[in-house]
Order: sequence, then structure tokens, then C-alpha cells
Amino acid sequence: MLSLLHLDSSARPGRSDRQRHGSHTRRLTARFIDRWLAARPGDRVVYRDVGQAPPAPVSGRWIHAAFTPPQRREPWMHEVLAESDALVDELVASDLVVIGVPMYNFGMPAQLKAWIDNIVRVGRTFGFDRNRAGEPCWPLLAGQGRRVVLLSSRGDHGYGPGGRLAADNHVERGVLTPLRYIGIECAGQVAVEYDEFADGRLQASLRQAEAGVDALVDRLLAEVEARAAAA
Repeated sequence: MLSLLHLDSSARPGRSDRQRHGSHTRRLTARFIDRWLAARPGDRVVYRDVGQAPPAPVSGRWIHAAFTPPQRREPWMHEVLAESDALVDELVASDLVVIGVPMYNFGMPAQLKAWIDNIVRVGRTFGFDRNRAGEPCWPLLAGQGRRVVLLSSRGDHGYGPGGRLAADNHVERGVLTPLRYIGIECAGQVAVEYDEFADGRLQASLRQAEAGVDALVDRLLAEVEARAAAA
């Protein structure tokens, strides 16, 4: 049995295939999970909607607590870190992380950034030792096979590699850089574009993205089967 962590970060509460003004990324993540469970109904899915219930942003008290060695933490420090601990526990328990991340002003939603800031934790997801030879930081989740899928949406078009606005796209890099820092690699990306145009180009992009999600799920399932056969 595998464990999937399903995260939605859109401020829109519905799905665009069900509500007129619903979220495209929620539509794509739901499609991914549904297709995965159709093939592997015994797998576990943990769902967290950071778009509707965002984690508390990092504060000065959070930083103080996180950088205090566990054996020296005071009771208030454990309280401040309780939500972060729960988020890290969910991440560590997962094999595959599926994230819906719309583009807001060229970057990720603040709600998802708050989640990232809570799970990039010294002593939990990355190590730090200023006396360590070479790099003082290292990923604590590396080498465990944990990967992430990013399913995005954009109002304009041309944000993909080589596109007219590629240099202005800070979504995928903004999410993948801190996740790689703690040892989680990217398993695939799919994006919808043309949302602001709301015409045939958007519909074509949605069809293409849904086909991309289906192909991505099928590829990852085949990899799971191949690893199981080789074990």
C-alpha cells in the first residue's frame, strides 16, 4: 500500500468541471487521485486543503522554537510548533505528494507558501551543522523515494519552458526548490493556461491538461508496478 498526500491551495472552493467559477487545479488534482485510486483502491490518501484552511505563517516565536534543540524546548514552544509537527508528519508518512498550485501574481498562493515554510524544518526535514565539512545543510528526506506532482493553472499563456513568459513563472521553481532542498524530487508537472481568456483556447488547454494528468498517472503506476515486480 502506498500513501498519497493530496494538497489543494486554490482560493476558489469548487472545481471548474462542476462550478462555473471553480478551480482548475482542484479539477486536476481530483482527476489525478480518482484515476490513481481506480487502479489502486487500497492506497491511502490524506487530503489537506490549505487553500481554504491555510497553516499559520511562520512567526518570530515559531523560529525561536524551531531552532531550539528539542530537549531544551519550553512548553510554549511545543504549542507553537504543533501545527508544523502535524504537517511534517503527514509529509513524512507519504510516498507521493500531489499539489494543486494556481499562479497568483507570478508565484504560488500565500497559503501554499505557508505550508512550505512549516514543513521545511531544521532537525525534521533538513539537517544543519555549521561545523560539517562541505555544505552545512543536508536533506533529511533524501533517498526515500518520496516525490511530488505539481498541477498548475495560469491566467495567461506562454509560461512553460521556452515560452514568452517563462522567465516570469515563479510557481514551479518556487515550490520545487524548497522541496528538493529537503529531499523530495519532482515526478511530473501539468498546467492549464488561458484562464483569463475564457474561450476555446482555455477549453483546449483543459483537455490537454486532463490528458496530461491521465498520462502522468499511468506512467507513475507503471513505475510502481515495475518496482514491485523487481522487489
